[in-house]
Amino acid sequence: MVALGRALLTNPRLLLCDEISLGLAPVVIGQLYEIIPKIRDSGIGIVVVEQDIGRSLAVADRFYCFLEGRVSLSGRPGDVDRDVIMQHYFGL
Repeated sequence: MVALGRALLTNPRLLLCDEISLGLAPVVIGQLYEIIPKIRDSGIGIVVVEQDIGRSLAVADRFYCFLEGRVSLSGRPGDVDRDVIMQHYFGL
């Protein structure tokens, strides 16, 4: 939360969040994912790199799956079945 607050103090146009939930308590992760849509709605673009597919898709407008440095799948969360996303995410 402190790192996110510090980043927002700079009035960014784009916020890059790499593994935003890594090592955090579940309560804090829930709070972070409640804040992300509010940040987006304030006009700040957000790129979230995350392994928690369910949480990240819940707040995403678009998603990109990378496999070996290349985009293997992209789209809008509601347009693609979660199983298809998992297959591309894990390279199956």
